[in-house]
Amino acid sequence: MTDIVVPEPTPEQAALFARVRRMMLIAGLTTALAVAAVLIAIGYRLFRAEGSTVTTDATVMLPKGARIVSTAVTGDRLVVTLEIGGLTEIRTFEAHTLRPTGRLKFVNEP
Repeated sequence: MTDIVVPEPTPEQAALFARVRRMMLIAGLTTALAVAAVLIAIGYRLFRAEGSTVTTDATVMLPKGARIVSTAVTGDRLVVTLEIGGLTEIRTFEAHTLRPTGRLKFVNEP
């Protein structure tokens, strides 16, 4: 077999090869950055997604004589203001599961 001899590139050809390599490196890094950004966006949406909404039915027992004054939704909390025998009470619930998360009572000073 005969070996094919490749002549050494001229200085102009060497400069052209170096420029093409540099441009390919920039294009490759840009493509890798774009692919990483897309994968990060997909991962963020998968892990932060609330998923399909689930209907939750709940029955909360109020004290005898209690009256609901107002309700509000703030972020992921449901806030219910009650009047119980002349006293005001605020109860908070988790909006997605309706699980009670807190209770705040207001009383008058004697």
